[in-house]
Amino acid sequence: MVEPPALPRSPTATPEARLRPRRHTDLAACATLVGVLRRTDWYPPYFPGGDARALLLVPGALGAWVAEQGGAVVGHVALHRSSSPEVMDRARQTLDVGTGDLAVVARLMVAPGARRRGLGRRLLEVATAAAERQGRRAVLDVAARFDAAVRLYASCGWIALGEVTTRLPDGTDLAVLVFASPPATP
Repeated sequence: MVEPPALPRSPTATPEARLRPRRHTDLAACATLVGVLRRTDWYPPYFPGGDARALLLVPGALGAWVAEQGGAVVGHVALHRSSSPEVMDRARQTLDVGTGDLAVVARLMVAPGARRRGLGRRLLEVATAAAERQGRRAVLDVAARFDAAVRLYASCGWIALGEVTTRLPDGTDLAVLVFASPPATP
């Protein structure tokens, strides 16, 4: 697996990242990004068999986007129909909506060298806008230990719906925080 090139830290020397729908030809670069984040951030917290393509190619996904900068994929986000039953129950009950009224922001990733430039925020906005266009409220879940991600969601106005414990397929319990997007403005 080849790591993506390091990006310059000077904002004036960095070209603006372009967000676009993910293409099949992006999967190798996205898988590489997953590998990098697994080593640097231990994300995703559950990664059986190290199959990044299975992590990215979720059946029935509502959409996926990448951030591309200088010809390299430096970010990713997806929109899924569901998450764990515990997360979906918390969101559904707290927001008083049906499961079909929700869309789950998932696989939000930004390469370490491209962070602190607003890419995570922009990717989150793209997925949220797609959920709204589909008549759905965006929700997400994040491992409680991922402080930087939790701060990002709070700074973007996402509403904390509480903490739930999800049982991973290997039997491990994981504490996750559930968030809902800010209400759509008319």
